[in-house]
Amino acid sequence: MNQQKTPLFTGLKQYASKNPTPFHIPGHKKGHGMDPSYREFIGENALSIDLINIAPLDDLHHPHGFIHEAQQLAAHAFGADYTFFSVQGTSGAIMTMIMSVCKPGDKIIVPRNVHKSIMSAIIFSGALPIFVHPVIDRAHGIAHGVTTTSIQRAIDAHPDAKAVLVINPTYYGFACDLKEIVTIAHAAAIPVLVDEAHGVHTHFSKELPISAMEAGADMAATSVHKLGGSLTQSSVLNVKSGLVSVDHTTAIMSMLTTTSTSYILLASLDAARKHLATEGEKELKRVIALAHSARKQLNEINGLHCIGEECLTSSATFAHDPTKLFISLNELSISGYEAEVWLRDRYGIEVELSDLYNILCIITLGDDQSKIDLLLTAMTELAASFRQTDKQSISLSVKVPDIPTLAISPRDAFYSQTEFVSFDQSAGRIIAEFIMVYPPGIPILSPGELITQENLEYVKENMEAGLPVQGPEDQTLAFLKVIKEQSAIQ
Repeated sequence: MNQQKTPLFTGLKQYASKNPTPFHIPGHKKGHGMDPSYREFIGENALSIDLINIAPLDDLHHPHGFIHEAQQLAAHAFGADYTFFSVQGTSGAIMTMIMSVCKPGDKIIVPRNVHKSIMSAIIFSGALPIFVHPVIDRAHGIAHGVTTTSIQRAIDAHPDAKAVLVINPTYYGFACDLKEIVTIAHAAAIPVLVDEAHGVHTHFSKELPISAMEAGADMAATSVHKLGGSLTQSSVLNVKSGLVSVDHTTAIMSMLTTTSTSYILLASLDAARKHLATEGEKELKRVIALAHSARKQLNEINGLHCIGEECLTSSATFAHDPTKLFISLNELSISGYEAEVWLRDRYGIEVELSDLYNILCIITLGDDQSKIDLLLTAMTELAASFRQTDKQSISLSVKVPDIPTLAISPRDAFYSQTEFVSFDQSAGRIIAEFIMVYPPGIPILSPGELITQENLEYVKENMEAGLPVQGPEDQTLAFLKVIKEQSAIQ
């Protein structure tokens, strides 16, 4: 297929050039019905293609024209049998993926360090998660992927599971041995679903971890907007037919997708696919070289450690994406969150993520040497300003809480009778809501899990550090929603 083509984006531009008179939504009518200052800032070109699914432009819910051709080109580019465009972000694609293979009561094998959207999909579908423990990196306070051995054990214990879901790569750039996991799961006729939110670029460079479709996975929810150049909220769901049904997936995707689909987002997916397919390999070679150079120079700064291939010690950390600069500040007298604020205030630098001990910076097609130089200058000053004195501890004590015990299914917990209890008095109760730090959006506690004192202390530590703890209905976290306990009638 001709990957130079952009049928959807080109079709939209051609339609807009005819300057039709709209008597349909959106009501701003090419910007004439909106606030002038916003119209001027956004620009007439963008507003001219903010359209709806009128006949000449195809319909995402029943594609047969421009969108159909654009999705076919994307499938060819990603090595899939079928590609769905998502305007609900990768969260929407993940929900579609899980709900396409699971119904109430079905088992799904998942790592515990999954994104909230996966747990939400499990609640919506009524599936029962079979949690696999990820490998914990206690030196840096993060979770990696899962081992092939743990997946084999989970399948042996639950051969009736409807799917295995894995993260590839993780937020921090580490990938498991995905190809072997696919082999293990397929031997049991179980499909493999991949949360590929942070791996759209992997399919377009041999220097990066293997992509989901290359590894033979059955479905992959992939964020094109995160690292592939499309607009925020635009993603794809790649599918290989066989163990999963494309037709059933189509029905689920339509159920979960707004009928007012954004053509601006869809067109950005079309253009991003073209750029990745035609220029991705060359551009990623440049980006990877930038990242390798940045990592080397960061590791030469006293007090910093930009982790990488030295962590490739198991099938859970089988490969590494060098474009993720995961920087440990453990030898400095500053937390990751404090460093994020310092970099913003001093240098106007915004990091991807900060936590108690680290910051994460991502290098993409949009970066060049000048931006890397600015980061290196800033990190050199940061390290010099917050280097620990001889009287201080050489290294902070990195805390990683134990994975909570799942007491009842997430769906049962979510829909149970509940009550609010004091945060400090909630240990031992079953939580009925999420608690997480976003980013990355991995729950510390999910509905149905047993609250432990250790988890509460970890939440408190994140709050005291100023990190964005989210999820509970009571945003102050003074109270948590838990399963109501029934007392015997006297």
